[in-house]
Amino acid sequence: MPPPGTCINLCYQDGSEGSPSNPAKFNNQDYAQLKDTCIQKSQPFVDRTFPPNSRSLGDLPDMPSWMKVEWLRPREILELQNIKDEPRFCMDGASRFDFSQGRLGNCWFLAAISSLTFQQEMMAQVVYVDQSFENHAGIFHFKFWRFGKWVDVVIDDFLPTFNNKLLFVKSKSGNEFWAPLLEKAYAKVCGSYADLNVGWESEALKDFSGGIALNYKMADYADEKLWQILRQATKCNSLICCGTDQTEEGEVNDALSGLVYQHAYSVTGVTEVEYDGTTVNLVRIMNPWGQVEWNGKWSDSSDLWEKVSTADQEKCFQHNNGEFWMELKDFRQHFMDVSICCQTPNFTDGDFICQWKCMSYDGEWVAGASAGGRMFDGEVFAKNPQYRIQVTVIDKEDPKDENILLSLMQKPQHGNRKKIRLYPVTLDVFKVPPGTPKGHLGPSFFRRNGPVNSPQIYRRERDVIELLSLEPGEYVIVPSTYKRNMTADFNLTIYTKSDTKISVLVENTDDEENPDNTTKEDEDPIRDLFSHFADQNLFHQSDKNSNGSMSVSELKKALQTTGVKANSLLVKLLMFRYSGVSSTSLEDFIRLMLRLETMSSIFNERSSDGMIHLSWDELSYLFMYN
Repeated sequence: MPPPGTCINLCYQDGSEGSPSNPAKFNNQDYAQLKDTCIQKSQPFVDRTFPPNSRSLGDLPDMPSWMKVEWLRPREILELQNIKDEPRFCMDGASRFDFSQGRLGNCWFLAAISSLTFQQEMMAQVVYVDQSFENHAGIFHFKFWRFGKWVDVVIDDFLPTFNNKLLFVKSKSGNEFWAPLLEKAYAKVCGSYADLNVGWESEALKDFSGGIALNYKMADYADEKLWQILRQATKCNSLICCGTDQTEEGEVNDALSGLVYQHAYSVTGVTEVEYDGTTVNLVRIMNPWGQVEWNGKWSDSSDLWEKVSTADQEKCFQHNNGEFWMELKDFRQHFMDVSICCQTPNFTDGDFICQWKCMSYDGEWVAGASAGGRMFDGEVFAKNPQYRIQVTVIDKEDPKDENILLSLMQKPQHGNRKKIRLYPVTLDVFKVPPGTPKGHLGPSFFRRNGPVNSPQIYRRERDVIELLSLEPGEYVIVPSTYKRNMTADFNLTIYTKSDTKISVLVENTDDEENPDNTTKEDEDPIRDLFSHFADQNLFHQSDKNSNGSMSVSELKKALQTTGVKANSLLVKLLMFRYSGVSSTSLEDFIRLMLRLETMSSIFNERSSDGMIHLSWDELSYLFMYN
């Protein structure tokens, strides 16, 4: 039985592909086979999917045109620097002091690495520390959690250099290369090195652990609550980073405080010291530059350390290595936010004994089929994917205990991180009344029932988190985009406390097993459309001779009244396709208007400068099934 405070991942019980023990092969590259081939042929590996050239560098900002980048293997770098030591992958374990930031604005990524080095189990999942430069195979691999599954990423050991020195992450020891190679592997999954420029720490933390990443804004929390959050996070072995805000003047460094603006740091520890009869809360912070430190109270050179006990004085270190202590109130004042990532949600409430369970589901919104938009879009909201869950047990001592955590991640539609387009998305949760038929719920259900969670804000975020307290009963979870007909893939992970028994039923929009799972009202789309158009007397007003049908000219005027632009030829084709040869009945008119309204909505929501771009799948859905 797993120890207390762990998360039982039901997705990985069988060691299926994408699990930690059986990661999916990124770009279908098999590390063991490629390495064996290189050894047999005595030819170092060259990765053609991430070649050592400008394509892998990408469009780097602030890179002078005159700078000539040369790709070298570690052994070549050491020889050109007249270093006689052999290249080593990792010496004496990975440490936050092994590396420093280079010429790339990826402090968010390096701050996450610093945090990762404190959690050896998580570190071992990402970095295979037993790798070496023996056999001269020139091949290495790393593992990342990417949108619902673990992937194994293979790289060669060519690294970008300038004047025989590493261009990006630098090794402080000179001959240790795990950090530069890790950076290269992450650049590969993100598309290029340039795609690592500027980002959020929570993104890398999530990719290193597959856990729950939450962001806390300093302005939203008092000192006492913030200290509680940090203590709970450290007790749960969380990865923690923090960031400073930018200034109106656009300054980079604050000479007075020693801090860097718009910069990511890692939180490497918290502690309490006794000073002048009071307890002082301290936060230890690491600058990924490997230098430039806070110089205020409780900094390395602060005389406050002389007035605490000898035991507390040992916590201070007089090294210009980028790591320093700050008092909590100064930390809250000078930093903008804190990102916390943990493999379990235990850090959210400080319950370190509870075991959580989680299940992960891949889903999609497809234009014209399962992309119903927000709840206020009426009838089409029910087209969104639905996930029904059954909560049977809660904490009797604390009925308001938050027992459900939902994580909705959008999957990228582009291989380059910088080109990924995120839609505004959210999660709505509805309670399902007893006696409701199983299966996909129709529009009438959502007309009668409102969400139990707070009114949701649609956010353009990679990962949307909802933490809920649900009493016993059945619920349906509906992920949605802000606008209808937005095509995207997503991953929904449902975390439940182990004392909350939940069964999840995932239904598709085509509910073949439950054909009768709709109310009479839901089964009559003509009635809904009639209400939309006929109540405005549009049909009867356009039917000038009141014979119960419209001619081509009458149909054209009716379309113009609704704002639809259509020439005479198009009107004739529409009439021929959806009604009679020369006239249109009320029922045919409603069917025709449904088609036009849907296509017009899709075009208006997805077009740019009068043009619309569709993938083959989107085009097929729209024209074959819409």
